[in-house]
Parts: sequence; C-alpha cells; structure tokens
Amino acid sequence: MLFIGSSSITLWKSLAEDFPSVKVINRGFGGSQIEDSVDFADRTVFRYGPRLIVFYAVDNDIESGKSPAVVLEDFKRFVALVHQKLPRARIAFISIKPSPARWHLGDKVREANRLIKDFTETDRRLGYIDVFTPMLGKDGKPRAELFVEDRLHMNEAGYTLWRFIIAPYIK
Repeated sequence: MLFIGSSSITLWKSLAEDFPSVKVINRGFGGSQIEDSVDFADRTVFRYGPRLIVFYAVDNDIESGKSPAVVLEDFKRFVALVHQKLPRARIAFISIKPSPARWHLGDKVREANRLIKDFTETDRRLGYIDVFTPMLGKDGKPRAELFVEDRLHMNEAGYTLWRFIIAPYIK
C-alpha cells in the first residue's frame, strides 16, 4: 500500500504502525501538488507496483491558486497515468482537510472535494475518503485541536482521526 502526496503524508510518522496488517510505503514530499505526483510517478509510484495508492496532495494546489476544475483535471491525469501502467491498482483519494490556516479557501476546498468525489464514483478502482467532515467542529469550522501551531499540519490527534477514517477502506 503506497501513501503518496504532500507534507500531510510525509509527516505521518506512525503510518506503518497505524496499519500493521499491510506493507506501507510513505512517498510523500512536502509542498507537492498533484502535478508533482504525475511528473515523478516513475520514482514515487511505479517502482513499487502498489495494489492500493492512498493519495493526498490537493491543499497545496488550491493554495497556489488552482481552481477546483483544474485540480480535478490534474487528478484525472494522475489516475489515467497510474491505470495505464497499473490497470488493477486502486486509488483512494483522501479529501482535502479543513485546516485553520487555509480556512479562507474553504469554498474552493469544498468544491474540489465534491468534484473529485463525483469523479471517483465513475470507476470501481477509485475511492473517496472523507476526512473533511470529521475534522469540522460543531461550529462548522476546523477543529483546532487536530493541528500543530502552524494551524496547517496535523498533530497526533489529527493522524489518529485519519487512521480510524482510512482503516475501513484499506480492509
């Protein structure tokens, strides 16, 4: 099982311990966007021949000014590239998280999540993992207790939540 994406994947130090029943490979790299996962797929995806790719990278795309529609097209390119070389591989997209530092982008994040969720429903090899909703408090805003001081990256509580959300999909 390959986890790929931005710093939210890179910083998940307990990843292998969190999913002990499967072989886990962490190929996240900080600051990455979807197009980086396309450009570096030979090094970060294909050399491992994964059966399942758990993907998270989109909040940097939105922060850089890309529209939700462009984000969707970039993700479609990633999926097409992977399925060209690994036609049986499943790809699970982790929704964009609602971080306090980027909450001003909330509408774009919601739209990108919706577009990608709709796309994942078109192919049985694709899945959508909603972390956005469980990371919101009762007030509808990001739960600050899930983040470190920069209000962008998650702390141990954030990763624990992700583990519980992602685990059923892996099984």
